[in-house]
Amino acid sequence: MNTKVTIAGVEFKNPVMTASGTFGSGQEYGELIDLNRLGAVVTKGVSKEPWQGNPTPRIAETYGGMLNAIGLQNPGVDVFVKRDIPFLKKYNTRIIVNVCGKSESDYCEVVERLSGEPVDMLEINISCPNVKEGGIAFGQNTKAVESITKAIKRYAKQPVIMKLSPNVTSIADMARAAEAGGADAISLINTLTGMKIDIHKRNFALANRTGGLSGPAVKPVAVHMVYQASHAVGLPVIGMGGIASWEDAIEFMLAGATAVSVGTANFYQPDTTIQVVEGIERYLEKYGYKDVKEIIGIV
Repeated sequence: MNTKVTIAGVEFKNPVMTASGTFGSGQEYGELIDLNRLGAVVTKGVSKEPWQGNPTPRIAETYGGMLNAIGLQNPGVDVFVKRDIPFLKKYNTRIIVNVCGKSESDYCEVVERLSGEPVDMLEINISCPNVKEGGIAFGQNTKAVESITKAIKRYAKQPVIMKLSPNVTSIADMARAAEAGGADAISLINTLTGMKIDIHKRNFALANRTGGLSGPAVKPVAVHMVYQASHAVGLPVIGMGGIASWEDAIEFMLAGATAVSVGTANFYQPDTTIQVVEGIERYLEKYGYKDVKEIIGIV
């Protein structure tokens, strides 16, 4: 059977990827699982300069998931190019670099810096706060989504995936804006904004007060948004949000996702991605599908 999928001209051996921010650049997990089995490794967010991230505490467990306010801590693009790309190139898997920034020029500089590097695709995290717009995320305004997508496409040599925020009124409108800006694909969902309060300390559980909710609790929201987005645009969709098993992954693909990303589950079950790869193969065999593409969006 064929498990290969193609997104914007890039072929993946299977549709299973890691979700940005949950896998580093693979170094930690390389000792636990065979990275060669994955369709792609999606790296942690990479910015123009090193980001310190938010003060601690910045992770809190919730019912059915977790809140994080890491703040996209990373050592910056220069360290990433020197240290992480050579590590990932040792494996037979696609490399997708997640890019973050605080202004349009931040994003464009990182994209331009990566234009000559041996990476396969760029995933643009537009849930970052746009400092010039008073902190609202780029991904919460259709004009901003279209504008930043157009700007990035002028500098990008690799295909561009726009990662959409679920914290919006209409995910379909955001998907259309990314398509209008020239995106090659979209990925969703990023985390939902949430809060936890420690009733005994009578204070916020996170120093940042709010954080991004991920894990199984968000999956029904994510499946619905992937369904909406895949019907709104003609772009390939990479679905994520609470995938903890191969059954979850299949659900996303039936809803319209060409590929899927596993995130929070990596923290408590490091081989979830491998289980998903194997589970998809068994599912195709059980129901007589010769090609994984046959199940995409059939619901």
